[in-house]
Amino acid sequence: MGKRVYVLAPDSFKESMTAQEACQAMAVGIRRVQPDATILQVPMADGGEGTMAVLVEAQQGRYQSMMVHGPLENQMVQASYGIINNGETAIIEMAQASGLGLVPKEKRQPLDTSSYGTGELFMDALAKGVKTIVLTLGGSATNDAGAGMLQALGGKLMRRDGQPISWGNAGLSELAHLDLIEVKRLLANKTILLVSDVNNPLLGKTGATAVFAKQKGAVAADYTRLEENMKRFVALLEKKEKKEFHTIPGSGAAGGLALPLLALGNATFVSGVQYVAEKVKLSAAIQKADWVFTGEGGIDFQTKFGKTPYGVAQVARQYHKPTIAFAGKIGLGIDSLYAEGFDAIFGILGQTGSLDQALSSGPENLARTVENIVRLLQISQKG
Repeated sequence: MGKRVYVLAPDSFKESMTAQEACQAMAVGIRRVQPDATILQVPMADGGEGTMAVLVEAQQGRYQSMMVHGPLENQMVQASYGIINNGETAIIEMAQASGLGLVPKEKRQPLDTSSYGTGELFMDALAKGVKTIVLTLGGSATNDAGAGMLQALGGKLMRRDGQPISWGNAGLSELAHLDLIEVKRLLANKTILLVSDVNNPLLGKTGATAVFAKQKGAVAADYTRLEENMKRFVALLEKKEKKEFHTIPGSGAAGGLALPLLALGNATFVSGVQYVAEKVKLSAAIQKADWVFTGEGGIDFQTKFGKTPYGVAQVARQYHKPTIAFAGKIGLGIDSLYAEGFDAIFGILGQTGSLDQALSSGPENLARTVENIVRLLQISQKG
């Protein structure tokens, strides 16, 4: 039996391992059984948290770090963005400045959160002369339709008395006048790639509020107010631009952050997992593989809607390579995935314990599970 080639292409395991750490844990498991195996590590992402790091490292980029406003008023956070292509391109991860993980659970309320900090990252990148901005939209805490970002970019969102509107979605209820000339000037001749697999429009039953506000801390009593505030902003923006934007699929991504970029800049959507797969040269690695291992924190029926393991399995399927997925938690509806390129799916949890224990022991649990799968594969290969 010759040396086996394993391609490791997991996403992060949320709150347990980054994609890079998951690759390392998988490699540890393989080496316990086959020390001489060839292992190709290809950390993956789908536009959610961790995407920036995967893209920057795959393209030998560098990081720019700065203090920006967090999602909450009077909150400052340390955030980074990536620079690649000799300074021509910036990779901005919205979650760095405006992410849900920056808001303590007891303070999560999308009426009170703003995308202002994401605008500050934009502003800094533009001041450094970048021509293209790659913006990953996953993990947002906001539902302000990008209003805070516009303010950071020099947009004037004013009340009737000429004063700036208040912070967050709640401030949109005060909006009477928009002046976005400075934002248009800044974004002129710039290319913006919105990395997301969210197809939701801004408003309505499948919009940003209806689908995503609950996970950002909203309760049922908040929904009408959140929606009406965004409607007010959109009505003014569309009247000014003489065009309808809120029905565009994806305009509801990241609490509506995509909408003003679609309206005012040269912005287009790219599929998260497909874009990352291209940049990390996943196909080239998989063509050399005997086995492909992927995974992330949770796998269920939603995995086939643009999640990393599904994207990896589709590439492996093109080249007739067997794919095994690993997950911290396996949810409902995975049976449908076996017809979608997954040969097997395994949970990695060991003995039952607390969630904190499961998260902290994630790397060893993943290494141990991979080790046992490789042992099994080795038996079948001897047959």
